[in-house]
Amino acid sequence: RDNKRMAKLLSDAKLRIPTACVEDVDMSPKRELDRALFRQLATGRWIADRQNVLITGMTGVGKSYLACALGQLACRLGFRVAYKRVPRLFEELALAHADGTYVRLLARLAKVDVLVLDDWGLAPLTDQQRRDVLELLEDRHGLRSTVVTSQLAVENWHDYIAHPTIADAVLDRLVHNAHKVKMKGPSRRKEKAQAIA
Repeated sequence: RDNKRMAKLLSDAKLRIPTACVEDVDMSPKRELDRALFRQLATGRWIADRQNVLITGMTGVGKSYLACALGQLACRLGFRVAYKRVPRLFEELALAHADGTYVRLLARLAKVDVLVLDDWGLAPLTDQQRRDVLELLEDRHGLRSTVVTSQLAVENWHDYIAHPTIADAVLDRLVHNAHKVKMKGPSRRKEKAQAIA
């Protein structure tokens, strides 16, 4: 029965990389991953403590893989997970505004134990998107965990949001109880491409 439940949780999560798992994360020195922090995250304690995880780094360093691995870990521990690429999430929210399902969509996202927001900060935000992010995080703050991946360093997020009041409110709900993972090293995609060539 446990296997069935986990299979359902994984299926519902719709992780971009469903095979990603914390045991397979490359800890080689060139990636400069904080081993102590990683070991701590691998226990899943941050989920029970309702803490967030912010994963930053250049394109191709494995941010999405790590986020999906943490999502898969959460499923294995029996938590409900949802994976969303931020650009697609904004499209979903815009449609929900238009067809009257916005409140229902927010309520659904609020109930998920771990929400993975991949690719935060790719394009400038509209006023509506700023408000949507704040509403989404307000519903989850102190109650659920959120994992965010971004090419932008966390210290640049305030400028990225580009609205001082909303930026303060968003960062207050996201950053202060968060584990920050800065990923380095060469692009994994480039390395794979070179290995094939």
